[in-house]
Amino acid sequence: MSKEDLFERIEKKTNVSKDAILEFARKLQNGNFKDEKVLRSVIKDISEMTGKEVSEEKEQKIIDMVINDKVPKDIDKYV
Repeated sequence: MSKEDLFERIEKKTNVSKDAILEFARKLQNGNFKDEKVLRSVIKDISEMTGKEVSEEKEQKIIDMVINDKVPKDIDKYV
C-alpha cells in the first residue's frame, strides 16, 4: 500500500485531510510539551479533528498530567 493510499483511507474514515494530518504531525514534532500554550493548541486541534469536545476541566487535567510527567507509559491500553 502506498502512502497516498494510506492517506486516502484515513481521510475517508476520519474526514481529516492529508494536509491537516501532516500539519498536525509537524506541530507534534516541533512542539514543546512543557509549554501550556502548545498543549492547549494540540488538544484543540485533536478535538476539532475528532469532532469531540473537551471540557475546560478535562483539558486542564491533561495539561497537568503532561507537564508533571504523569502520563502512563502504557497509555495505549486506555485508548
